[in-house]
Amino acid sequence: MNYKFCVQLVAASWISMVPVMIGQTCQIFSLPFCGSNIIEHFFSDIPAVLKLACGDTFANETAVYVVVVVFVTFPFLLIIISYGRIFSSILRMPLVGGRAKAFSTCSSHLTVVVLFYGTASITYLHPKPRQAEDMEKLLSVFYTILIPTLDPIIYSLRNKDIILALRKLPSYQHGVKT
Repeated sequence: MNYKFCVQLVAASWISMVPVMIGQTCQIFSLPFCGSNIIEHFFSDIPAVLKLACGDTFANETAVYVVVVVFVTFPFLLIIISYGRIFSSILRMPLVGGRAKAFSTCSSHLTVVVLFYGTASITYLHPKPRQAEDMEKLLSVFYTILIPTLDPIIYSLRNKDIILALRKLPSYQHGVKT
């Protein structure tokens, strides 16, 4: 990994996603909207906006599914395949201590990835009538706010200095709250 490759990855992300999002936005603006203009959501997410449309939203819903499969499910599968290969390499390591450290390093990232992609996939790939609006709101808060907030905590829990500092807290001495 070097600076040039990093810039190329960022450019590829922008170049591939901007036209897709502009296309979906144009599709949504072409729909007829009538009745309530209140979005029953925390932010103007595409499925929430589509619920306000009066016309046929089948093409828009199909576009959302295609985008999720291409830009969410496919990268998630690549990450899972990569971790499968990483885990098989770790299992071939001769030192048990090295294996434990490698698994520890991978487990925090994999936890965050599964939580994020899992909740995002459930939100965007579920059939319409099966999920209540409150559950959709909860899941969207989970993957847009809670998981990014927990990222630093999850990653720092493998840091020995953080663990030592937590053990030194007076209310958690010897694993018993006083």
